[in-house]
Amino acid sequence: MNPLRYTAFPTPQGGGNPAGVVLDASAMDAAEMLSLAAELGYSETAFLFPRGEREYAIRYFSPEAEVDFCGHATVAASVALAEHHLGAGDLLLSSNVGEIPVTLVRTEAGYQATLTTVEPVTAELDALPELCELLGWRDEDLHPDLPHGLAFAGLWHPVLWAVSRERLARLDYDFEGLRTLMLREGWGTVSLLFRESAALIHSRNAFPIGGVVEDPATGAAAGALGGLLRAEGLLPEDGRFTVLQGEDMGQPCLLEVDAAGDGGVRVSGTARRLFD
Repeated sequence: MNPLRYTAFPTPQGGGNPAGVVLDASAMDAAEMLSLAAELGYSETAFLFPRGEREYAIRYFSPEAEVDFCGHATVAASVALAEHHLGAGDLLLSSNVGEIPVTLVRTEAGYQATLTTVEPVTAELDALPELCELLGWRDEDLHPDLPHGLAFAGLWHPVLWAVSRERLARLDYDFEGLRTLMLREGWGTVSLLFRESAALIHSRNAFPIGGVVEDPATGAAAGALGGLLRAEGLLPEDGRFTVLQGEDMGQPCLLEVDAAGDGGVRVSGTARRLFD
C-alpha cells in the first residue's frame, strides 16, 4: 500500500483540489482506510479495489468518515490509474452509489478524465429559510430568476444562486450551525453559485461536515448542478458549461460539465501528481 497524492481539476495556471489515492486497497479494512485518510488530511482519499480488466470498486474516505461519492477524488484516482497502469481508454468504477463510467484521454497537459454520474434527481429545498439564516443571506442576496433547490448526482446538494459575483465572494457563515443542518438533512456540500452566463458559472461549496469552510472543487456538486439545469431547461444549447471554483480560496479549479441528453451528467477535468 503506497498512497499517492494528486490535485484534481487544476486550471492551466495551477490550483486544483488535493486527494489521496490508493491504487490497490484490497488488504485494507474500513478502519485502516479511515486512519490513512486522516493521516493524509485531504478532504477525500480514494481507495481502489481491482475487480477485472479496467474495472475497480472505489471507496472514498474523508478524515472523519466514509463518503459515498466524490468527484474530484474519482478524477484523481482515474488519472493515477492511467499514469501507472492503464493508459487511455474506458474505465468502470463501482461506488456506493452505483457504477461510475470514466473515459480517459491523453492531452498535451496529461490525462483528462470524464466521469459519468448516476442519474440526477432534483427536489424542493424546504430548509431554504433556515439555510439562508445560517449563511447570513437575505432575500435580496438570492437571484430572483434562478431556481434554488436540491440536486443529486451521487450526493445531495442544496443549490443557491447569488444575485452578484460580489455577494458570492462574501462567505461568512455559522460553521457549527450549518454542519448540524447538513448532517440532519444528509447533504454533501452547500452549492453557492453565480451565473455569469449560461456557459460559465462561478461556484463556492461550503463543506463544514468535512471540517473546512469550503471545498475548492466539487465534481459531485457540478454533476448535480448539471441535472438541475437540465430539469429547469437552463442549459446552453449544446448542454455544456464550465464551473470555476476555488477562486476566492486562491485554489482555482476548472470543471467542464456536459448535461446534454438523458441519464448521468458528464464531468471532466485533469489531475496532476503531487510530490512530497
